[in-house]
Amino acid sequence: MRPILLIIFCTIGFTASAQFWHRKPKRVPQEERFPLLEEVKAPSPIIVTTIVNNHDQDIHDLQLPRSIYLLGVTEETMLAEAKHNMRFRIYNLASYNFSDLAAFYILQNRFSEAKWYLLQSNAISRQEDDTKHTLSNLLSLADIKAKIGEPALAQLDLQEAREIASAKGTQTDLAEIDKKIKYLQTNKIAVAKADIHYADEVEIANSKTATN
Repeated sequence: MRPILLIIFCTIGFTASAQFWHRKPKRVPQEERFPLLEEVKAPSPIIVTTIVNNHDQDIHDLQLPRSIYLLGVTEETMLAEAKHNMRFRIYNLASYNFSDLAAFYILQNRFSEAKWYLLQSNAISRQEDDTKHTLSNLLSLADIKAKIGEPALAQLDLQEAREIASAKGTQTDLAEIDKKIKYLQTNKIAVAKADIHYADEVEIANSKTATN
């Protein structure tokens, strides 16, 4: 009897052991994986290019921002810098800020504003005894006045610039000034036409204002 029971128990134990070792392990649920999100890129910074007139570069080589928004931002930036330097009495830098603003307005044909800032810059450059900057301002003023049809006033600015350059003995400046004087004298007809055209525009603008 015992041998039979032993055989039966061995058989049951072997079967149970076989089932244990052949049992498939339960699958452990894995965390659901989502596709990686693209890295959010920071918006490109707005680059404001401030027009800096270093007086060695022709104003016609300067470029305005193409965007109207950037144009306004540039103007605000330049004005803020000028106000800062005036507030803290950094007059030399403020003088250049004003001439930079004038160059900025000239590119937009805003000649009245350009003249005003050039006059402010010129007043400071005289006090600071910055001859080179004073000459640059006078030449720019003469160019503006010639464009809007004020040849007599342009001639006065050029003559004053010539006297300063002659007193300082700067031959390069004298040559440039003489060239501008000659051009102004030989193009009086074109300047006169500009004067008439500018006067007509002012008259039209005044009439519109009166109508409104």
